[in-house]
Amino acid sequence: MTNEADRILGWADSPPGNGWKADIDFIDNCLRQRGLAFDAVYSSALERSRQTALIHAESLGIPVVKSSADLNEVNYGQLRHQKKDSVARQYPQHKQDPDMVYPGGESFRQMQRRSVRFLSSLVVEKPQQTVLIVSHAGVIRGIVCHYLGLDYANHLKHRISFRYIGDLQFNGDKCVSYDELGTPSGFVDDGVIELPHSCVEGAG
Repeated sequence: MTNEADRILGWADSPPGNGWKADIDFIDNCLRQRGLAFDAVYSSALERSRQTALIHAESLGIPVVKSSADLNEVNYGQLRHQKKDSVARQYPQHKQDPDMVYPGGESFRQMQRRSVRFLSSLVVEKPQQTVLIVSHAGVIRGIVCHYLGLDYANHLKHRISFRYIGDLQFNGDKCVSYDELGTPSGFVDDGVIELPHSCVEGAG
């Protein structure tokens, strides 16, 4: 989904942008070229994520998409639908301090904790399975920072493309490696990591 009005979305939704289908086709082709077979598809509870996940699930031949609010983007609360540049002026800590709680919403740290908790439980519940998760840029940054042992406050702004595919490999309940199969994230483009990347020993 594309936020063409450049507004804060969070738990709000937006209609598909002009490049939405092309992005989905790009992801689908990347997954097919890698020969990946998925056992399940999960999405956030937000409609923009669910609709994308449903398309991938149909292409993969998986009849059910399971959704969880733990995979939702950060809840911006009262700032929902406001222009991004206006929010940045009103709140200098925006995307600077992961512990800043947005009025009527939550902090990036709180979002990170719930999404990592969900993923960690999934790893335990589905050992030896390959799971596709369709979520949001903020969630991805939080998960990458957690499993790669990166300081969260310094990495809240890296670009995550709509064509991003992150590949986290687990051994038991521990993350052992991270790679990217689609358009590189800002973590790679900004020189923070090189791929493939070994996760921090014991990260789980």
